[in-house]
Amino acid sequence: MTFESVQSLIAVAIGFSFAGLSASGYRLVTSQLPSFGLLQAGPRLSSFAAVPVLLFSAPFIIMRNTLIGRRHEGRRFEFVFAATLIAGFWSLMSGTVVVAALRVSGAL
Repeated sequence: MTFESVQSLIAVAIGFSFAGLSASGYRLVTSQLPSFGLLQAGPRLSSFAAVPVLLFSAPFIIMRNTLIGRRHEGRRFEFVFAATLIAGFWSLMSGTVVVAALRVSGAL
């Protein structure tokens, strides 16, 4: 495995971890599960505040909704596979942002 491959795997892992952390933090503060429905409230301050939470929690939300849909609705394998790819790519991107922010702050 090349160095870039290992770096990408670590970024995916950090992205999924940070997604779970931000979703759990949101649930701790509001006692509600985060969902994409937070953006349906219209142009309010709460909608704008939900954007950063949803930006980093999206891989967790996508996988949670996919697994629940697979269990209860019997969604097909292809749908689950596509959702996993989307969540993985989103996790890679958000993990890269988190690693870059840690580098800038001097933590890495």
